[in-house]
Amino acid sequence: MNEPCPSQAAGLSLGQAVERERPLQLVGVINAYCAVLAQRAGFSALYLSGAGVANASYGLPDLGMTQLGEVLEDVRRITGACPLPLLVDADTGWGHPLAVARTSRELSRAGAAGMHLEDQHEAKRCGHRPDKVLVVTGQMVERIKAAVDGRSADRFVVMARTDAAAGEGLEAAIDRAGQYADAGAQMIFAEALGDLDQFCRFTEAVGVPVLANITEFGSTPLYTVEELGGVGIRLVLYPLSAFRAMSDAAQRVYETIRRQGTQKQVVSMMQSRDELYRVLDYRRWEQKMDQLVAKEVENGA
Repeated sequence: MNEPCPSQAAGLSLGQAVERERPLQLVGVINAYCAVLAQRAGFSALYLSGAGVANASYGLPDLGMTQLGEVLEDVRRITGACPLPLLVDADTGWGHPLAVARTSRELSRAGAAGMHLEDQHEAKRCGHRPDKVLVVTGQMVERIKAAVDGRSADRFVVMARTDAAAGEGLEAAIDRAGQYADAGAQMIFAEALGDLDQFCRFTEAVGVPVLANITEFGSTPLYTVEELGGVGIRLVLYPLSAFRAMSDAAQRVYETIRRQGTQKQVVSMMQSRDELYRVLDYRRWEQKMDQLVAKEVENGA
């Protein structure tokens, strides 16, 4: 049975993963089972997307409509099932600096290895959508300082995301990132950059590890790990790749069953019962249950 990482160990293991795997691939998981599957696939670190929580857990769009408690529920489930370090999307921190400090503290206590904050207004939107509204740099600096002060473990990673490149330009984004690092952000999330040259200029200018968000159907081309590593990127994020594939498959299965009155044509798309049992180590748990039942019968319970 996998045990959750204590927050300090989780943060340390995220830092170690960044040093060990260059660049580090972070794959998005929307629930505990996906986390186990990602671990089996060989990933060293995981990511919980704010859009993933909103879309998958609550059926809502990614428009800042979820809150800390709702995200914590998914965090606890994932860290309880999988020991890999988990980076969590904390949106804008859910409030004023005292609230941001609480966000950092509670995510750390829940077993997350780190969080990222963004410099959008609290009425935020997806980073690859137009018309994003950013707070002034000073306000974001206060968010970062509050997050650093509030964390319950020194090794809990506070990452700062800047959405400035799309609206204010690359130089403004780099300037913001530098100030965020000076405020205590250990890593920078460079959102929605358009080409490798921009990533190269960003990493050369910023003195902390930089993350590239390689999300599908967005502003950033689907560069390879090798291409991104070549321009200095230290973390590569795939926030919702599996969720998008799962959702498309689910839609096709539902439509087929409804239209044809049987699932026969889509069984080949499904994970088998045996494979599910292998992933969950089902039979070992079943044997333990059988032993408990046998002991109760023996004792006349």
